[in-house]
Amino acid sequence: MKKILLSTAAAAIFALVAQSANAEIKIATAGPMTGQYASFGEQMQKGAEAAVRDINAAGGILGEQLSLSVGDDRCDPKEAVAVANKFVNDGVVFVAGHFCSGSSIPASAVYNEEGIIQISPASTNPKLTEQGFSNVFRTCGRDDQQGDYAGAWLGRHYIGKKVAFAHDKQAYSKGLADLTLAAFEKAGGKAVLVETVNPGERDYSAFVTKLKAAGIDALYYGGYHTELGLISRQMREQGLNAQILSGDALNTLEFWSITGDAGEGLLFTFAPDPRAKPEAKEIVDRFKAEGYDPEGYTLYTYAAIQAWAAAATAAGSLDNAAIEAKLRELDFSTVIGPLNFNELGDRTTADYTWYEWTKGNYVEVGDVAPKM
Repeated sequence: MKKILLSTAAAAIFALVAQSANAEIKIATAGPMTGQYASFGEQMQKGAEAAVRDINAAGGILGEQLSLSVGDDRCDPKEAVAVANKFVNDGVVFVAGHFCSGSSIPASAVYNEEGIIQISPASTNPKLTEQGFSNVFRTCGRDDQQGDYAGAWLGRHYIGKKVAFAHDKQAYSKGLADLTLAAFEKAGGKAVLVETVNPGERDYSAFVTKLKAAGIDALYYGGYHTELGLISRQMREQGLNAQILSGDALNTLEFWSITGDAGEGLLFTFAPDPRAKPEAKEIVDRFKAEGYDPEGYTLYTYAAIQAWAAAATAAGSLDNAAIEAKLRELDFSTVIGPLNFNELGDRTTADYTWYEWTKGNYVEVGDVAPKM
């Protein structure tokens, strides 16, 4: 495949555009800008704003500047559909979003009907790209990829031990927990307990009591940092020191503000840190100079806009069918590294590794052996 190279400021792609910008192209990002998952919404908004700023500074796309709309779906499916419809009415042509799979999936039906390209930086549920929609892509990996990695690791280290699985019943949470459990069982493991909890609660002591009564050695939790932060703290308060493991929704520093020292040693899976990639150095340095750490999905959102902009430029048009074809045809060099999409709209490669929470931060630890 032909390769498209993007500098961090997108100058290499847009240098061929000679005419001055005289109009605006409306694009958007959407996610939980308010509510309990708002730290992820902030990551997305920061990444989108930086990408739009850099692209516009380099001349825009096809002689036009980008304007960014921000939608707040609060990770609520109904709100996500309302946001999607508003974007349609506002003339948005591309959406870098949403965050929660439970929002991206219903919103994608609106975008598909209206011919708007959607690239999610964070929605990992396989269903998102398996609906037969040609306009849907993602810059993150899938739960089956992440679940295979985590489940196989559990199989290497916890066969014959008491492992519990739980989730909060949301699309992302259930999908990740189920797929990780399936991979664990494939490796020869068997769950001692499979439970669900209600998202948004404050007291998970009854759930923790079940875990304690089962004498678990490890808990794998599919879900978000807010609930697991409380569960972790209440586990330690009850004297349950089992290893806690989870997925990519734990990559926000807000987690430690919930757990304090009770979060020490928790492990979660995510892709190798994009902030450490040489392609990201310029933008990461700029973010840090502005007092912001581009953690989590900040750079994944930036990359979603990079890829769409590169495809539009290569197509020489804002026609969505032409851009979709370029998204599948070309290789992109982005702030998260090389990026290309298969026919479903998924990344052709997606690697995972373990991170550990320690002393108020999370660090990449690779294929670590459990300490507990």
